[in-house]
Amino acid sequence: MITAERPRIVAAAGEPLAECSRRLALEGFTPHFATRATQFRDDPVWVALRDLGTALWLDTGDLEEARSLWTRQFSNLTTNNTLVNKEVQKGAYDAFVPTAARALREAQPGIDEATLVSELGFILNCHVALRLVEAFDATVSVELHAALGDDVEASVAYGRRFFAVCPQRFIVKVPMTAAGFLAARQLANEGVPINYTLGFSARQNYLAARFSHPQFVNVFMGRLNAFVIDNKLGDGEHVGEKATLASQRALLKLRAQNPDGSRQIGASMRAAEQLYDLAGLDVFTMPTAVAREFHRQMAEEPRELTSQVERDFEVHLKPGVDRRALGIDQLWEIPQEVVAFADALERMEVTGWSGEQFADAGRRHGVGYLFPRLSSADLDQIEADGKIPVYQRWAERLAGGDLGLDALMSISALYSFVKDQRAVDDRIRAHIAG
Repeated sequence: MITAERPRIVAAAGEPLAECSRRLALEGFTPHFATRATQFRDDPVWVALRDLGTALWLDTGDLEEARSLWTRQFSNLTTNNTLVNKEVQKGAYDAFVPTAARALREAQPGIDEATLVSELGFILNCHVALRLVEAFDATVSVELHAALGDDVEASVAYGRRFFAVCPQRFIVKVPMTAAGFLAARQLANEGVPINYTLGFSARQNYLAARFSHPQFVNVFMGRLNAFVIDNKLGDGEHVGEKATLASQRALLKLRAQNPDGSRQIGASMRAAEQLYDLAGLDVFTMPTAVAREFHRQMAEEPRELTSQVERDFEVHLKPGVDRRALGIDQLWEIPQEVVAFADALERMEVTGWSGEQFADAGRRHGVGYLFPRLSSADLDQIEADGKIPVYQRWAERLAGGDLGLDALMSISALYSFVKDQRAVDDRIRAHIAG
């Protein structure tokens, strides 16, 4: 159970509250679909990378930061709860929030505070994304409210509503949770493009691609490297890169049977060197600082770029660190029980399942390490520790096999977004009092 306040009413698309939110979300938006490309230049650095088959995305909600880098070779931007929080905390939406709150109260008399805050968060998320759509005619990934990660019904409802705001350019980000597997599947089956986010391993993404059929899956590579470094387990070099390329190769095998299958995103990029090391990956989503540094290096001292998809990095841990107990190699392996679970799911009727039912099915099929049971105290500790878990707190469970390192990283990532979402919600509350 996610320890964050969630809406008490989840309005469906077409209902008065949802329609009011949609109208407020679109306020001031002037689309320029298929007309912006000629306004941007080509850049030989990005052309060389794009020619290897890698789609180029920027990971930012900051319009001016994106504008300073944008060329015709870029196609998408990604936002998330953290990036939206950065924009909201600048104060640009403080005057808009009370006006929007009044309109929502008129549309839904007696609306409770939790629902009002959730609706306003949805609207602000749309505003940040639509500014990017308008400026660049780009496709933009928008993220569900972090409190909905274990709620299938609410995730589907808000996913539909995000798509209804801008079906031409919005991709909906659904988090890597048991409920997320089900919500992503339902939305994808309805034609909503899905970016299944907060993934950390090839086995997570293999199962997601087989069951949920999202357009995109992720490996947050920088956080994997940071986990090893911060916990003094090794040098942290190429942990995330190795997992990312293993996931890419698994998806390529699946796409040999279904060309429309899931694409791999290299996420949580921390250094320009990762662009050289992962050239040829399906998608890079780059923080602006990483993109700028890569461009500077290539402009000053050009290097030949070649596809690295078949590359297999070595990962070095400190002497005395037990790889098996840590479970690090499981980040790039796809064990037979995961394949068998994906096969079994194809024969199951999952309509109406909750996330816990999905997790229980995984446990029965021997993949409970992807869906660990965690107490409220566990989750409070995960949130307190932040996006990089403290290894010693979880060493026994990781060694015991009921908790996968990838699952721990996914949960920690979600709770880091819960914290940022709470900051957005708190700023909203400060401007709707009374």
